[in-house]
Amino acid sequence: MGVDTREWRLIARPVGELTAADVELATVTLPDPKPGQVLVANDWLSVDPYMRGRMDEGDTYLPAFALGEAMTGSAVGTVVASAAPELPVGTTVLHVAGWREHALLDAAEARPIDVRRAAPSAYLGVLGATGLTAYIGTTEIARVGTGDVVFVSGAAGAVGSVAGQIARQLGAARVIGSAGGPDKAALVVDEFGFDAAVDYTDRGGGGLTAQLRAAAPDGIDVYFDNVGGDHLQAALDVLNPFGRVALCGAIAGYNDAIPAPGPNNLMSAIEKRITLRGFIVGDHLDRTGEWVRRGAGWLADGSLRVRETVVDGIDNAVDAFLAMMRGANTGKMLVRLNPPRRDESTHTDGVSHARAR
Repeated sequence: MGVDTREWRLIARPVGELTAADVELATVTLPDPKPGQVLVANDWLSVDPYMRGRMDEGDTYLPAFALGEAMTGSAVGTVVASAAPELPVGTTVLHVAGWREHALLDAAEARPIDVRRAAPSAYLGVLGATGLTAYIGTTEIARVGTGDVVFVSGAAGAVGSVAGQIARQLGAARVIGSAGGPDKAALVVDEFGFDAAVDYTDRGGGGLTAQLRAAAPDGIDVYFDNVGGDHLQAALDVLNPFGRVALCGAIAGYNDAIPAPGPNNLMSAIEKRITLRGFIVGDHLDRTGEWVRRGAGWLADGSLRVRETVVDGIDNAVDAFLAMMRGANTGKMLVRLNPPRRDESTHTDGVSHARAR
């Protein structure tokens, strides 16, 4: 009989920040699954900064979104109709056909997840690509080791909050994070266990570089970069000789119609023999199982704490994306399509949920 469902489409390329005129919420009818296919009712949608680059014309490391077609992103959902014996009705699956209420998928495009190990939403955050990004950046790219002083930008965000905690597990002597505003800076220390946090919105006392020097008087050995711009410049100033930089993201410039000038102190990378290495998590998916085992263990014993910021309803998915790009989230930003009843808990082991404002 098929199902009527809604999906978000990109209908114009944004100039600067995404606007309501650039997208539409369209209603479509999906047919019943053919042999080897499943129909999935999405429960959780992931909201990620990399999606902004896919809205521009021209491919980057991922194809650009096609105008007039549904956008995609990671999602967790429940199989509601199946013509694939390996994925019976009721199976919870992870896939990349998000930004819609339902997805018709080949069975190979949906991966079953173990909801006994962790809550379904965790597979979009700490046990998904978000957590894997933090894990690869700290273990393979920056190679954090015993005694290192580590600086993580965007430390109240999804990747940064996990990266700092993994650095601690790897033996870092001191972990410093940056966050926007005194409340988030306090959260980085009090909940995520960083040793110190700098508030990048506080322009007094010499700005970001001065705050970082004060937090790391003996310099830093590793910088995990989620922000770029002035954060990268400050880190280059404070990095010790032979320091390592994991270039994960540069959200400070994602909405720039004209790229902002880069750091003006790159000469210091030569003088200090600093290693700067960019990475894409998609190149390291073979280590997903390794990360899920380690990350789930840390969640279970309480040594890894994560936050989720939850926005309810497909109608509000674009608002959730804009809020995330403006830094309104703490931890992972998610859209929940099936909100719980008032008597249902929204807290799971190691994961704190907050409603976005």
